Amino acid sequence: MEAGQLFDLGVQHRKVREVAREVAAKVEPFAAEADEAVTVHQGCLDALRASGLARYVVPAAYGGHDDVLDPLTIAVIREALMYTSAHLDSMFGMQGVGSYSLSVGGTEELKRQWLPKVASLDAIAGLALTEPEVGSDLRAITTRMTADGDELVINGRKSFITNGGAAAFYCTLVREGDGWSMVLIPGDAPGLQIERGADLIAPHILGELTFTDVRVPASHRLGVPGKAFSLMLQTLAVFRVSVAGSAVGLAQAALDEAKAHVLRREQFGRPLIELGAVGQKLAQSWTDVEAARAFVYRAASLAKSDPLGHLDFSSMAKVHATEAAAAVVDRSLQVMGRFGLVRGSKIERLYRNARPLRIYEGATEVLLDSLARRLAKGGR
Repeated sequence: MEAGQLFDLGVQHRKVREVAREVAAKVEPFAAEADEAVTVHQGCLDALRASGLARYVVPAAYGGHDDVLDPLTIAVIREALMYTSAHLDSMFGMQGVGSYSLSVGGTEELKRQWLPKVASLDAIAGLALTEPEVGSDLRAITTRMTADGDELVINGRKSFITNGGAAAFYCTLVREGDGWSMVLIPGDAPGLQIERGADLIAPHILGELTFTDVRVPASHRLGVPGKAFSLMLQTLAVFRVSVAGSAVGLAQAALDEAKAHVLRREQFGRPLIELGAVGQKLAQSWTDVEAARAFVYRAASLAKSDPLGHLDFSSMAKVHATEAAAAVVDRSLQVMGRFGLVRGSKIERLYRNARPLRIYEGATEVLLDSLARRLAKGGR
């Protein structure tokens, strides 16, 4: 089943998709091992670094590929990587999610110090937003930053942080006075303590960060004091739709796994796919995958010219694709019967990896609530 049949990708997007597929193919022999890792898997890191794909999440002026990041390129890459490995996909995606506040709001000196390393994967990026008692309601965070001469002092805790313990720096959301600010904190900053995070049903590099009188130069501030939410919105506008791309890749992998099973497995004297209910489930899944892919590609293409102006479509694509992926992988497991229940099987790994997609970078319910408010205000 070839991707992009309902949306005509250009030559450059097809080329980068082939590169991403080649990386995924190199990772395939150890993908199951990588997806169980809670630290950086060296094989994934080596393959991704050699490919140069991380350059697509950094502006060209700082070692990246494009002057303006292209959400469609990023989504296409994530689709190809997630088809094989969630660990590989996260490693790529977080280089962009974790560094975008720096790309948009950092000083020239800070950008030149860190972004080339992000592009070459010599520095892993992290974004520290959530706290032990704060998830979606980020305005309720309690981590605080105060200015002390030419330094910034940070105190507080961050929880469930992707790449926690592996990142070279964390773009960190803090309270500052009556507003919210962002600051870049190096991973080896004195006063920063990092502990391993919770074990998830889909293993993940996760850390708990505690800041105790952490001091960084005032030049590590990102963006305008007290206006950090604009930086977060810009990050979401560019990268939220790429999560939808990941969901398409996972859904395609689940469909392909189920299709292969029902073509070779026979019951009642004929291939499983010829049993009406089985074939219909796969047909519905095929429909869902292609619809999600077309939606994601279109939303991502709109996001390049005006990310914030098209954030509604990125949110819709994220909801649609992640919910579709959950349905597709569930149907795929169902048609595989008892073989779908085997611990350690590929379909079990896909089933577990599908679940977090509906929660991180905007839970389905939070996004639908936001879209409902937009509708009430006359959004179309």
